[in-house]
Amino acid sequence: MPKMQDSVRQLMTFYPQIYFACHTRHVRDPRSNTVLSAHQASVLDHLDEIEPTNLRTLAGHMGVTASTMSITINRLVRQRYVVRKRATQDARQVHLLLTPSGVRIKSEKSVLDPALVNALLEQLGANERKQALHGLGLLAHAAHKAMQNKKTRVKKNRSYA
Repeated sequence: MPKMQDSVRQLMTFYPQIYFACHTRHVRDPRSNTVLSAHQASVLDHLDEIEPTNLRTLAGHMGVTASTMSITINRLVRQRYVVRKRATQDARQVHLLLTPSGVRIKSEKSVLDPALVNALLEQLGANERKQALHGLGLLAHAAHKAMQNKKTRVKKNRSYA
């Protein structure tokens, strides 16, 4: 039975290999024909149409400076995927929210290219493919549970503030 550390190391080795073999470099908006970079699409993934986010929090979460994130947000605002709104409690605060177009792109795009995923899966026999997808399904279920636990912890921490 492999130790947990070995399992962690294996997952951290395997996941990037799969991601880099199948990820999209750009996302195209079929309605406007606008091309978004993978980074811009990732920013949309971190925003919501209801729950606002501020620029500094978003930049910190994504590991970039506020000025770098500001450039990306400016482009997304010009392209009408993101809107800035002043906070009602503190007009100095600016909230970032997805527009309906941003929500649409976020829901329609994928970080993985279906043709590349198909080519990857074709490398496996039917039984191997079934096993691989079953394993990914287990990991996805665990990820969903981990995200639910994370949301619960964040809500509890906010209630104490």
